[in-house]
Amino acid sequence: MKTLLFAFVLIIAGAGQLHASKNSATAYFAGGCFWCVEADLEKRPGVKEVVSGYSGGEEPDPSYEEVASGQTGHRESVKVIYDPEIVSYTTLLDHFWRSIDPTDPGGSFGDRGHQYTSAVYYQNEDERQAAEDSKARLDASGRFDAPVVTAIEPFTGFFPAEEYHQDYYQTHAVRYTTYRFFSGRDRFLESHWPKNQDSANKGPRSADNSSREDLQSRLSPIQFEVTQNDGTEPAFDNAYWNNKQPGIYVDVVSGEPLFSSTDKFDSGTGWPSFTKPLEPENIIEREDRKLFMVRTEVRSRQGDSHLGHVFADGPEPTGLRYCINSAALRFIPADDLASEGYARYEDLFQE
Repeated sequence: MKTLLFAFVLIIAGAGQLHASKNSATAYFAGGCFWCVEADLEKRPGVKEVVSGYSGGEEPDPSYEEVASGQTGHRESVKVIYDPEIVSYTTLLDHFWRSIDPTDPGGSFGDRGHQYTSAVYYQNEDERQAAEDSKARLDASGRFDAPVVTAIEPFTGFFPAEEYHQDYYQTHAVRYTTYRFFSGRDRFLESHWPKNQDSANKGPRSADNSSREDLQSRLSPIQFEVTQNDGTEPAFDNAYWNNKQPGIYVDVVSGEPLFSSTDKFDSGTGWPSFTKPLEPENIIEREDRKLFMVRTEVRSRQGDSHLGHVFADGPEPTGLRYCINSAALRFIPADDLASEGYARYEDLFQE
């Protein structure tokens, strides 16, 4: 009976694939705690949505408790819905490697057992070959002291996890941040993918001259000066200081979401000002002692772009003013969110 039910689920899932939008594709990965993998991949440009769930076993529609017991054969996994015109499957693989420990055969960080091991689930021969090639390149790179052991297996089905697991990094931010810190995941990733060594993980900024030359060729002079040299654009003479359109603002270098028009206000300073970030995890704050004063600099996490500063003189509800250079931002109008790969933010602008 379970076998028949499982086959029925696969047929339904396949039918859904046939009617998918031509600008929408799916990919399936396992990398330990699905809260973390979902959070990392969902922030990538071109990714429309990431769903946490279970893959790899034969038990139909398992519960979290059943999977966590290690008896179902499933792994915690994610379904990535992406726009292949914006991000390729090969690039998704690169992002995936940069969010996991691919050398651990017994689990992932603090979570042990087969259910927390890593895997790429391929849906066709092209994906299998791309995954095998990508894994081989990573293994040969010498980045890790141990061999890359991530499994590459055929996709046999995906079962969404319980609702409370979805977007856990947003709905349970404190618990998620605490778990992630003590799991050791970020320490491992930062030690193996340092921001100035690998542009795909932390953004295109690099100490390497060729990377700076590439940025210089695709950014305007003021964009390069602000994001790469910590410059400041003129007040009241920039693209977005008086922009009142609904939409979101992303890093001009990396495309990571930073701020929303729903949190924008007129500070009278001549620069775009926001009460809070759209994605707090994409913002890094640092002490800035330049100009004979102590301020708090704001940078993007993936792009490592200088954005501006944050001050404690903003309006309620946060009392903060994120004073940001327009040159560090790219504005995505609300009507273009889906086509630009940021569909998950459309609900912010629904009446």
